[in-house]
Amino acid sequence: MTNRSYICTVIFLNIKSKETIIMAKGEETRQFIIEKAAPIFNTKGIAATAMSDIMEATKLSKGSMYVHFENKEVLACAAVDYNMKVLGDKLMARLTKSKTAKEELFTYIDFFSNAVNPPLTGGCPLLNFGTEADDTNPIIKEKINMGINLNQKILEASINKGIANSEFRTGWNAVDFATVIVAMMEGGHLISRMSGKNDKMKIITSTLKSMIEENSL
Repeated sequence: MTNRSYICTVIFLNIKSKETIIMAKGEETRQFIIEKAAPIFNTKGIAATAMSDIMEATKLSKGSMYVHFENKEVLACAAVDYNMKVLGDKLMARLTKSKTAKEELFTYIDFFSNAVNPPLTGGCPLLNFGTEADDTNPIIKEKINMGINLNQKILEASINKGIANSEFRTGWNAVDFATVIVAMMEGGHLISRMSGKNDKMKIITSTLKSMIEENSL
């Protein structure tokens, strides 16, 4: 390699290295914004959250914010995804410790059992974003619908596993009961957060566990 070729190669590698560092820092900043914005959106709602709220939380300028997110809607979508992922990761961390299918169902119910002090700041994102996006934001509505379906699939899998392992009676409809669990837990979150009390949630969790016991062998 000639001296000229060597110098050109070194310059090229230095430029690419700097570009990589800039891209890494940019992605790091973007993720930082999402992490700070997620609990704000989940608490205040998308419509009530202003970019100034995010700027205050991140201590970033408006220009810096718009470098990474062209508008609030784009940031809101990213925040919804982040909230859903954090919730899902926390739930799966609990479920993987369960030794039986019945324990998995009980663990799922217990995980969502305290609406007044929920797993995520601001409450359940399925409920929060779902009710707000129902008639206003089809993109977020679909994200929440996918999240609800995923929760139902998790529960269906546990019930079917329990049937296969002879923990639950044959003929128990996994699809129907998974729907019942999700609907009752989300409804329980709504009425409990409206009242600021968890007493209704205790009734719901007790009822669901009794139904599981009735189908256990």
